[in-house]
Amino acid sequence: MDQQSLFWADATAREVVEAWKADRYRTEMGMGASGVPHIGSVGDGVRSYAVALGIRSLGKESELIAYSDDRDGLRKVPQGFPSSLEKELGKPVSSIPDPFGCHRSFALHVSSLLVEAFERLGVQFTLHRGSEEYQQGTLDREIETILKHAKRAGEIVKETTGSEKFLEALPFLAVCAACGRIYTTRALSYEKGKVRYVCDQEFIGKAGNRQVALQGCGFQGEASIREGKLAWKVEFAARWKALDIHFEAYGKDILDSVRCNDAICRELLGREPPVHAFYELFTERGGQKLSKSKGNVFTPQTWMTLGSPESLRLLFLKRLGTSRVVDEDAIPALMDEVDELGKVYRGEIREPNKRELAHKKRLFEYVHSLQPAPPGFPVAYTAAVNLARCFPPRARERAMKEILLGTQVPGPQALQDLERRIQYASRFAGEEPPARGKVELDAHERKALLDLADALKTLKEADQIQDRIFEIAKARGLRPGDFFKILYKVLIGLERGPRAGRLIELLGPQDARTLLKDRA
Repeated sequence: MDQQSLFWADATAREVVEAWKADRYRTEMGMGASGVPHIGSVGDGVRSYAVALGIRSLGKESELIAYSDDRDGLRKVPQGFPSSLEKELGKPVSSIPDPFGCHRSFALHVSSLLVEAFERLGVQFTLHRGSEEYQQGTLDREIETILKHAKRAGEIVKETTGSEKFLEALPFLAVCAACGRIYTTRALSYEKGKVRYVCDQEFIGKAGNRQVALQGCGFQGEASIREGKLAWKVEFAARWKALDIHFEAYGKDILDSVRCNDAICRELLGREPPVHAFYELFTERGGQKLSKSKGNVFTPQTWMTLGSPESLRLLFLKRLGTSRVVDEDAIPALMDEVDELGKVYRGEIREPNKRELAHKKRLFEYVHSLQPAPPGFPVAYTAAVNLARCFPPRARERAMKEILLGTQVPGPQALQDLERRIQYASRFAGEEPPARGKVELDAHERKALLDLADALKTLKEADQIQDRIFEIAKARGLRPGDFFKILYKVLIGLERGPRAGRLIELLGPQDARTLLKDRA
């Protein structure tokens, strides 16, 4: 790495190494476990992994810690999940059974989707689950320190966020021994590893579009500090110190919580908070914030059936401070941008601005996780999508491969890459039949099309069809080249394509016959 690289991940990596002296530098990402992961859910991981890679490029050891917040309570029943989950509202998601029966808990079911997305993105991490960290006592020392100084913790919360909630109650949520809920308890006092609490709070959950009001069961008792969790306003600080975290990115939605935790970490735990990077949130069309509780969210898995992992990495790495609309329609531009960055990187596109050139080259390297990048693609993604829309779905991939390969015989890796791009484009094009514009025909051309349609009642083989096209063109007084152009326009909406006989064979002679009759 250029020691003076201005790319944000490199600059952040230098800041981390300069701020801390460590044998191994740890970056962290939070993993929500309360709903189906949306596109934004993988952003923390991609960004934090980039910083970890930047640290490695400085010759230092680094590790990305993924912390699953599975001690959090269930606030909403995600759309598409069984209504039986309504009775579990307010309980830790790690203690809720998996409604689909394929994992030990709701939390494991949901987090497995996120883990799988990170693996497909090539993000390497060490997974820590909040429920296990609390049970094992990883955070004991930090919890005790915060609870012993609960009065000052409450004051810091008020000073940084304006909330007075913890001026009276301790910043700890005990799991009620009677009803099992964590969001209806109020911590009253702490002594010798035990928190005295009462389950008397109201919690408003959601099931579909309905609000569900839950009242505490009234139980009073004691809980070990391992039988609950710290409130968010102080929990980050405890994690940062206990797990020795040196970097964590955060979004606009938790800005106040991060400021509060920074102060808690510094003043009560005696440790400087990690270096941060701030990023804006993504939105859906219409301006709504992406939400894990919606079952119909645009997921990372959906993205990676339509576009490459590199395009999704680019989404998170190119600009941190810009709020953007993210949906399927964003994929083509990002796929093409990855290609364009590659051309700049290889010198195929000239970038006269030296600073911009360095930025684009480094961004391209990070988009490929600082690994060697494959050679460029012979066709842009948007062009591949447009080509895909010319063919009916069942014939699409074979036809595209034949057209795009032409007479070339690529190596195994290039062929695999091309096939993958064709699959992405074909899926993006969807199941709609190809759109074909109107083709102006004279009487001879119309009769020639009908002649070919009639011939296709019996002709099946490409060579036979090709020969018959020449015969029909000659018989109707048409130049073969002009007749082929008409055929391509009628059949696929383009002026050229593969050999016409082979094209008809790919489309299916009977489907082609129907098209010819309809357009004549």
